[in-house]
Amino acid sequence: MLLTKHHRLLFAKPKHFLKLFATAFLIFFQSGVVLAGDDEQQIVRLSKLEIAPEKLELYKSALKEEIETSIRLEPGVLTLYAVFEKRSPNKLTILEIYKNRQAYESHIKTLHFLKYKTGTLHMVKNLELIDTEPLIPNLKIK
Repeated sequence: MLLTKHHRLLFAKPKHFLKLFATAFLIFFQSGVVLAGDDEQQIVRLSKLEIAPEKLELYKSALKEEIETSIRLEPGVLTLYAVFEKRSPNKLTILEIYKNRQAYESHIKTLHFLKYKTGTLHMVKNLELIDTEPLIPNLKIK
């Protein structure tokens, strides 16, 4: 294997190699790619949406029905909390908390979620899904 000058310097100084290895290790494991027990970690996501203003009341109705049904029927859906911005009432953020990856995967396959998703697709102008890392994992919301 041919090593470049950069590679030789890296391996010649064990401290640099260890720093690089530790950084790569942290990035890999913090990304959630292959964590032991990853299926048991809560999934916490923020969904940021912008709704077409003329469709806002229809959207709110569909979202309310989907949230109430999900919370009532799915034990793995821990929280679906939607808040609308006061200054831009057609923009909202939904805090989503699922018991684990399996609960999330199950949720997005339910009939009520698919009804919501397909029924509101034309109402949504923008959607951003943000996966998060909770400060205090598994904190109970009162």
